Amino acid sequence: MESEKHLSTSAETTPRPTMAPVHVLRPMQRILQKEMVRECLAEFMSTYVMMVFGLGSVAHMVLGQQKLGSFLGVNLGFGFGVTMGVYVAGSISGAHMNAAVTFTACAVGRMPWKKFPIYVLGQCLGSFSAAATIYLLFYSAIYNFANGELLVTGSKATAGIFATYLPEHMTLWRGFLDEVFLTGMLQLCLFAITDKDNSASLQGADALVIGILVCVIGVSLGMNSGYAINPSRDLPPRIFTFIAGWGKEVFSAGDNWWWVPMVAPTLGAYIGGIVYLGIIHPSIPRNPQRLENSAPGNQNVTVSPKVPLTSVTST
Repeated sequence: MESEKHLSTSAETTPRPTMAPVHVLRPMQRILQKEMVRECLAEFMSTYVMMVFGLGSVAHMVLGQQKLGSFLGVNLGFGFGVTMGVYVAGSISGAHMNAAVTFTACAVGRMPWKKFPIYVLGQCLGSFSAAATIYLLFYSAIYNFANGELLVTGSKATAGIFATYLPEHMTLWRGFLDEVFLTGMLQLCLFAITDKDNSASLQGADALVIGILVCVIGVSLGMNSGYAINPSRDLPPRIFTFIAGWGKEVFSAGDNWWWVPMVAPTLGAYIGGIVYLGIIHPSIPRNPQRLENSAPGNQNVTVSPKVPLTSVTST
């Protein structure tokens, strides 16, 4: 009895262990209650997921010398990487994963400009982190591929794993126009896919269709400039390669090509968005409302007059 009493007393006097994780998580939860923080983290994670799959597929093609990967594999990697990114954060931030798409959303009034730097920050950090991850995962293969050299151009170049570079048959301004057109097609189709007044896809299928869109752009039009079509996809990994040892040539190669994947996609996305909102969206027929008589024997249907369509402005 005394031993039982002793055990009971010691159990009462022994302090219960505190749940440390709860105290750690509370400040984090308070931070995550802020909308812009959630959206920045969502863009970070979605872009990271997209870029890991995309850059990983390029690494297989380059380092495997077309034996372990292919250009089709790259398109599938980026396409389904986009799909996974949308599933990761689509309901939080919309999973733009693309500074040109974010710019267009702000420019046409679908998103306030104050969110633009927050979205782009998350995208760039996610893209940079993905480049670092792929570098670490393929570190040995990258160094063995060119006997320890980190080359930007030539048959043994590995900088192209991380960023786009012009092929020999392209000039700077042809590449610029190529990026404008491709990103314009991307943005136009994005607006079409997400426009519920148009031929809306099945609920939850938007992510898959958007991934297929990216894959189709790469398969059909990606040869000339590598279809960066995304400033957030190209510049952060390029900066990483500069830091990791590829040197200043990552910026000077291709007649200083580095700025084109930032400017041309932004311009192209805006043009594509304006084309859709200015021409296609206002032309979508609105279904007339049907009012059926509730009387059992009356099968007459009254059709309400159509409301005149109004053009969609940029605001």
